[in-house]
Order: sequence, then structure tokens, then C-alpha cells
Amino acid sequence: MAFEHELTPRQIVEELDKYIIGQDEAKKAVAIALRNRSRRQKLPPEMRDEVAPKNIIMIGPTGVGKTEIARRLARLANAPFLKVEASKYTEVGYVGRDVESMIRDLTDLSVNMLRSKYSELVKEKVDRIVEERLLDILVPPVKRTRKRSAIQSSGSGSNLEKEEDVLAKTREKYRKSLRQKKLEDKIISIEVQNRTFPMVEIFSPIGFEEMDINFKELLGGMLPKRTKERKVTVAEAREIMSEEESEKLVDMDKVVAEGIERVENSGIIFLDEIDKIVGSDSKTGPDISREGVQRDILPIVEGSTVATKYGMVRTDHILFIAAGAFHSSKPSDLIPELQGRFPIRVELKSLGKEEFARILVEPQNALIKQYTMLLSTEGVKLEFEDSAIEEIASLACLVNEQTENIGVRRLHTIMERLLSDVSFRAPELSGQVIRITAEYVREQLADIIENRDLSRYIL
Repeated sequence: MAFEHELTPRQIVEELDKYIIGQDEAKKAVAIALRNRSRRQKLPPEMRDEVAPKNIIMIGPTGVGKTEIARRLARLANAPFLKVEASKYTEVGYVGRDVESMIRDLTDLSVNMLRSKYSELVKEKVDRIVEERLLDILVPPVKRTRKRSAIQSSGSGSNLEKEEDVLAKTREKYRKSLRQKKLEDKIISIEVQNRTFPMVEIFSPIGFEEMDINFKELLGGMLPKRTKERKVTVAEAREIMSEEESEKLVDMDKVVAEGIERVENSGIIFLDEIDKIVGSDSKTGPDISREGVQRDILPIVEGSTVATKYGMVRTDHILFIAAGAFHSSKPSDLIPELQGRFPIRVELKSLGKEEFARILVEPQNALIKQYTMLLSTEGVKLEFEDSAIEEIASLACLVNEQTENIGVRRLHTIMERLLSDVSFRAPELSGQVIRITAEYVREQLADIIENRDLSRYIL
């Protein structure tokens, strides 16, 4: 979590500006929320537990940057981040998936992040061990029993010493070839652990998947470990052995303890489509279910303890960022208890022509940069005139007004349609420079813009 402690709210906003155009109010709110987490860590323990996270509701139409803000924020903080859709908890019957599963998924993510981090730290040691294991297979060492019998029969170990000397030289030759990746396709036999277990269905409040994994671990400890021989290439053997050795060197108890600690203090859950679980005034039908989901989410957001396969996880200090368009409802339609747990409300503005033109070129992952680089792999150089960018932006706005307003996502559909011909013929156009002018944009998209019914289906 190095970034979180280093970056001030202003620096966080500057980092978000590299990828998201506009929405200054939302960026400011999330920057403060993130900074407050590092401030909380510096408080005395008795006060630290009292400071609750200031959860945020982002209100705005689709395609204005709600999800992107939360995703980039999590990357900046290097924190466990999970995006879930509130509506999926209403899909199956009246109440869909177990609401607590979001905490279990977040804990899984956190533990896997740390396992990767610690595996990277022991990578050099693992590589050395794996190299020796591969060499033992390629150039088997002289066995001790053979050594003893040879010395006893000859009374001297001179022949054996010569053989060992030859083996040592051969081993070094193979070591050099291994390091130069010359033996990657060579087939060798290795012993691998047989991981098959009988499938037994267990139903429990924790959820089938989690119990199943624990059950497998229990069986693995009780039953003798079976191995089987597999013929694989040296490259595949290196991967299998690296995983095995990494598991031995990484202290999983430490990883799990730290993973849970990071979830509890740094976890971020992005609850998308929260407006879809807002019921109307109707007291029958699925609206009852929607309110039920709100009541299920409430204890998680308020602070409770959830059982996961790694242990108990407290949700008191997880930051929740909710988002919704709220077209046919408003945040005040949420149950009062849930409203109180989202004290910060930020409205994201709809994007216009000017923002679209900036989005096309300014962000580090700008669409025009993406298409230019993609086609450069085929030897095609794309050049966009300023007038073409203006034209694309105005056409995106026009289609959004005439059909459904899907925000910045409209630029993706328009760009794909605009460059479909060039993308298709790219291998034949290798070495050429393609200039995209305003005239070219109008030409390519004329039929669709004029025909409203057609644009509904294509754009």
C-alpha cells in the first residue's frame, strides 16, 4: 500500500486525471476517502477503531466514468478491490447469491495478490532449486550405493572420481544450455502430485465452493500423497516445479494473516447498479425482494464479521463505493439505514462534445492511441486530423441524443465502425499512411447517422 501513504489528495486527483476526463467533484471525494484511510492508520488504536470509512454513492448516467474512477483508485492504493453488481443478488428466485460472498471473493483476491507478491520475492531462490532439479533429471548424479560398492570392489575410487568429473562437466554444459533456453522443447519425465479427489457435495451457510476446498485440504492431510509420472517439455517442467517450490518457500500462514488484515483495513468494494435494488411503492412482487437485498447488504456495510475459508473477516473498515444511474429512482428511495451508511453523495455530469474530443486523445489509454498502436503492428500508420476528432465527438453526441445515451461507450462503437474497413484491409495496406479527415468520418458513418432506425442497431 505504498502509494496510498505517499500520495496527497491533490496527487491522487492528478493520477486519476491521466485516465478520466472531467468529473472533478467525484475525483476529489474519492481522493479524500482514500487519504483518510492512511490518516486513520496513524491514529492511536483506541481511536482508530472508532473512525468509520466515509462510503460514497456516485450518481450519474452510464458511461460517465463511475466504474473507471473506482478501478483506478484501487490500483493507486494497491488495495484489494472487488466490483460487484448489486442486481446479481436478485437474479435467482427472490434473493440471488449470498451477499456475504462479496467479502469471501475480496479475501480470495487479497490472499492471491500477496501470494503472487511473496512468490516474486523468492523467485531467485526458486529458480536455483528448479535448475538443480532439472539437471538431476537431465544428468542423473552417481548414487551413493553405487559409490560405496565401486569403492569396495576396486579398493580405490579413482575410476569413480573420473566418472564424477565427466558428470560434473556434462552437468555444467547442460546448465549453460538451460540458461540459454536451448532445451525448452526437450521431453523429460517428472513426478507430479496427483491432485484428484472424490467429489462430495456439501451444503453449508459458508457456501459450497469454500467448504469444498477445505474438505480437499482435510483429505489431502489424511490420505497419503500420490504421485504420477508425466512426460512434459523442459519449459512445462520448469513451471510445474516453480509452483511446487514456491509453495514450499512461501509462508502461507503469514500470507493469509496479512491478506485478511489488508481486506479489513484497505479493502474497497464497488457496488454497481445499486439503483436496481431500489423498490417502488409496490408491496408485492419482486420489489419486496429488492428491499430484502438492501437489508442483506446493510450489515455488511454497517460492519459485521463474515466467515471465509481463511478465517473470520471484519467488514467495519472496508470502503464501499456504490454507483447507479438512478433514472427511475433516487438515493433517498434506499432504506433509511442504508442511506445513512453512504454519507457522501457525488453527482457525475453527462459528457458533451468537448469532453468526448478530449477523451479521444488525452488519457494515457485514449482510444485513438489504442487504434494507432494496434494498426502499427501491421505496418499501417494512422494519422487523425483535429477536424476528424471534432467530427467523431459531435457524431457520438448526436447518436447519444437521438437514441440511448450510453456516454463515452458510444465512442467505442463509433471508432470500431469508422475503422472497420482499415482494420480488415490492414495486412494489404502495410507501409501506407492513412489520414483520417472529417470528410472520411462523414463518408464512413453517413448512412448510419441519417438512418435513425439503423443506428439503434449498429451504434
